Amino acid sequence: MADQRTSLSESETDSILRRHETGVLSLARENEPYSVPISYGYDAEHRRFYLRLVSTPESKKRLFLSSSSLARFVVYEEDAPIYRSIITVGTLTEIPRDDLTSEHIEQYGQGKRPLFEIWEETRSDLDVRLYRLMPESISGRELEIDRADVPSEWGVS
Repeated sequence: MADQRTSLSESETDSILRRHETGVLSLARENEPYSVPISYGYDAEHRRFYLRLVSTPESKKRLFLSSSSLARFVVYEEDAPIYRSIITVGTLTEIPRDDLTSEHIEQYGQGKRPLFEIWEETRSDLDVRLYRLMPESISGRELEIDRADVPSEWGVS
């Protein structure tokens, strides 16, 4: 059987985004890309993402966050032989603490604490900032792979 690709509906896409809590945020500065795994909260009603980003003042993450508000965000899952991915392109804006509303706090509450952050710095050196990703586009794809068609040199079983 050949690979089959399918676009996901808005409701399928929202379901995947609500089901997961981590993804990969990609930013760029001049000609240099930067990607980082992050935890997020998702508001399906308004189709917005809420991010709690932790960094140090001199970190690469902070440098890229201050360079451009354009971002890509990828969430993916595997349930072999089905693979699904959601790609969001949008504008990332910091929400100053003084501007936080109860709605914001509720959405950040859905974003889990980062599950994989390991810091060499002490906690007092870390800077926590809150962001909202306003999508210009959200697209989802599903791919079914027939493993019998995958070349053995790819090391996939």
